[in-house]
Amino acid sequence: MQPSKIALIVIDVQNDFCPGGALAVNEGDLIVPGINALMDDADAVILTQDWHPAGHSSFASSHEGRDPFALIQMPYGPQVLWPEHCIQGSAGGAFHADLNTDRADMVIRKGFNPAIDSYSAFFENDHQTPTGLEGYLRTRGIKKLTMVGLATDFCVNFSAVDAAKLGFDVTVQMDLCRAIDLDGSLIAAVDGMNAAGVTLA
Repeated sequence: MQPSKIALIVIDVQNDFCPGGALAVNEGDLIVPGINALMDDADAVILTQDWHPAGHSSFASSHEGRDPFALIQMPYGPQVLWPEHCIQGSAGGAFHADLNTDRADMVIRKGFNPAIDSYSAFFENDHQTPTGLEGYLRTRGIKKLTMVGLATDFCVNFSAVDAAKLGFDVTVQMDLCRAIDLDGSLIAAVDGMNAAGVTLA
């Protein structure tokens, strides 16, 4: 038997999530060298990119009288309202300059539907609308995934749990992730990933 192929899924290592960005994650830039080093050992490298149109429904600025980080109910469930970030074509939406994007086999853009946010690399936040990543991995015969990136408690968490539910063998390399940690969201994410059978390394 051939050993299982491993894909490295690099989540949202973009300027707006790094120090100085619109939705900066503390030390978000420090994980880049380690992520680049991991690429050499992967059979496939997939980058995800938050890619919002201006005026996206997840932006606090799209809801009069609402502040960033407030929680509202959307047709698909609860939604955190974010500062404007990762707008299509903006410098903030671009990958961090030191990230080795040349090594990527595929880039998955998410959050481009103005009516719904998309944390996961696999589904929009309705947990039903697929991004196409599952089919790509299956057609390449990939069953094992290592996930890194930003932020641990949102896009990495949602991606890892969805991947585990789809039957992939998922490891999150915690030292190559950083969290927002909004009102206990990191602890909740760790508990959720453990419950889903994700390996936290």
